[in-house]
Amino acid sequence: MKNYTFKTNPFDHQMKALQDSWAKKYHALFMEMGTGKSKVAIDNIGVLYQAGEINAALIIAPKGVYDNWVRGEIPTHLPDSVERRVMRWKPTSAKGYNAELDEFVIEDFDGLKIFVMNVEAFSTPRGAKVAGRFLVQNPENFVVVDESTTIKNRKASRTKNLMVLTKYSKYRRILTGSPVTKSPMDLFSQCNFLDDKALGFNSYFAFQNRYAVVQKRTMGAKSFQEITGYRRLDELSEKLDTISTRVLKEDCLDLPAKLYTKRYVPLTDEQKRVYTQMKDMALAMLDDGDLSTTTSVLTQIMRLQQICCGHFAPDVGEVRPLDNNRLDELMTIAEEMQGKAIIWASYTNDLKNISDALAARFGPESVALYYGATPQDERQAIVENFQKPDSPLRFFVGQPKTGGFGITLTEANTVIYYSNSYDLEIRLQSEDRAHRIGQKSTVTYIDLVSPDTIDEKVLTALRSKINLAEKVLGEEARDWLK
Repeated sequence: MKNYTFKTNPFDHQMKALQDSWAKKYHALFMEMGTGKSKVAIDNIGVLYQAGEINAALIIAPKGVYDNWVRGEIPTHLPDSVERRVMRWKPTSAKGYNAELDEFVIEDFDGLKIFVMNVEAFSTPRGAKVAGRFLVQNPENFVVVDESTTIKNRKASRTKNLMVLTKYSKYRRILTGSPVTKSPMDLFSQCNFLDDKALGFNSYFAFQNRYAVVQKRTMGAKSFQEITGYRRLDELSEKLDTISTRVLKEDCLDLPAKLYTKRYVPLTDEQKRVYTQMKDMALAMLDDGDLSTTTSVLTQIMRLQQICCGHFAPDVGEVRPLDNNRLDELMTIAEEMQGKAIIWASYTNDLKNISDALAARFGPESVALYYGATPQDERQAIVENFQKPDSPLRFFVGQPKTGGFGITLTEANTVIYYSNSYDLEIRLQSEDRAHRIGQKSTVTYIDLVSPDTIDEKVLTALRSKINLAEKVLGEEARDWLK
């Protein structure tokens, strides 16, 4: 590592994680969301490439994350001196893309080849086959599974297909903030991917018998083994320490006060169709002079944003739901994160869907809804309950116009924007509900963004401290609507 030149300087905890793990054949980075585990993995790839140990990397991440590796993490952190070719997996049968992919897999490239795939692709024979071909053709490789809880289910086809890759991989890493989401048994498949004896067991049942309390249950004519408790967890923790680096945000004294990140949520085919129709109609209205005021242009922008969120509100009639991936991505984040979170959404329809989904997954007491229809006499009780560290209330789901002003929610160190208002003041005020006196940790802000849509434009403006209401008239309106 002595001669490695970082493109972005690592924080102290990132440098330590890299120093502890860079040369190991397998290792787990159990680093809490916001502590920069992706950067550690990218620098590990860079160091090993520079040392002549690898010339290829396969990065596997969930749908909402894998685009960010291509668009954000790799360009930001991999040194420009590393000549690279990056290929992004697409679930398409288009001849042009497949020809390009075949060339990428087999070409003799004098540099670093990086193939980025979404983990869902491994549920398909095609995705698993392409990944296997890539590793076989490029044996000096490094494999990363980001948000590795996505392979905690040992029976899932994606997990089984990923396990096959271990025989073709030279270096392996798993990344997640919280490797245990429901049960210590979640650890087996994740660590088994690193090495079939990483925890000392290559049999799940031997692992279960060692660390779980199991009782035989009978239901009708069927009998099954039920886990009723756990044991020897101190021993399990000690084993994990030998193959992993654990980083909590509260222990990172050098982190900035605010961290910003994006999770990309691609539009479904239905959303793309409706979005294109609405965009074309808005541009036609602009040409006809029907969008002559700021309010009228902003109305069209909000309609496009609603489509990105998964619903369409016509001038007449009820709100129409659209097939979308946004709620699933939010639930993935909720599974990954630790502690409490604020979730902001602009539209009432989304607030209710979010609340219902969180209640179903984590229990009714885990979520509170705070918006215009929330009775005034209940609002303070919700805030007070959320601020109690031991309260089961983990998710404050709010409309920023209602909850974004005046209240204190410093028990949260994660803030998720399901959607954004175009109003800069609302964004700044809602950010400050968690980041104010009483906050003892870095706050991570996560924006859900649909690529190549109005989402990206709104977020870019807000982060640049631009008030959209002053920027969407005349020719600028056309640029926004396009």
